[in-house]
Amino acid sequence: MQKNKTHNFLIVVTFGIAMAYLESAVVIYMREIYYPEGFSFPLKMIEGRIAVTEIFREAATMVMLITVAMIVSKRAIERFAWFICTFAIWDIFYYVFLFLLIGWPQSILTWDILFLIPVTWTGPILAPVINSLTMILLASAIIHNAKQNPNFKVRILEWTLLLTGSGIILYVYMEGYTRYMLKKFNPHDLLSISPKKEMMEYALNFIPSHFTWSLFILAEIFFFYAIFLMIKNGKPGRKNIN
Repeated sequence: MQKNKTHNFLIVVTFGIAMAYLESAVVIYMREIYYPEGFSFPLKMIEGRIAVTEIFREAATMVMLITVAMIVSKRAIERFAWFICTFAIWDIFYYVFLFLLIGWPQSILTWDILFLIPVTWTGPILAPVINSLTMILLASAIIHNAKQNPNFKVRILEWTLLLTGSGIILYVYMEGYTRYMLKKFNPHDLLSISPKKEMMEYALNFIPSHFTWSLFILAEIFFFYAIFLMIKNGKPGRKNIN
């Protein structure tokens, strides 16, 4: 069992690192085309077909991560754990490779575009790295407990903490851009896969400046409390009660 666990870990680490390099390579190509002088806000106009391609490319990365998780485990809870573990490794090494290849970011507080679905996410690089480390810790707790106890389940309280924290994190990442865009456009326009030219031109003027660290820290507290309960719940002799 331990051998199988180690084998799975090597698979997700190898895949996550390789995927991170591929992701960083794509970003370097994009920046060479659109930001030859170096990436910074405000953003530059990206032709509609390229923008749509980029959105679907990000969706494809999620499919790839889910696929790996489904390969390395049969149990739903373990698949979830391997998914977030691979996601975290990919995210961390993405920035590692960008730094090694082009010397970016200049600091851990440099702002970046984190994701494009359903709207643009922005934040200092330190934030997603902290989230990634937390996901690795959470995944480790789930996988360890699942191996120790075939009947292990994440309890309702733990799911509530995790989902609440996740909701807060999503709000923090999307808040600035969403507030900015809703000043001029309605929610339907904001969620459009093929945005209007006027909307894209307006979005180019967005410069992120404020990150709600207080809410971010609150979300991390929820995550760590859920992990603490999970570890406590997984100790020998304790019954897993929902």
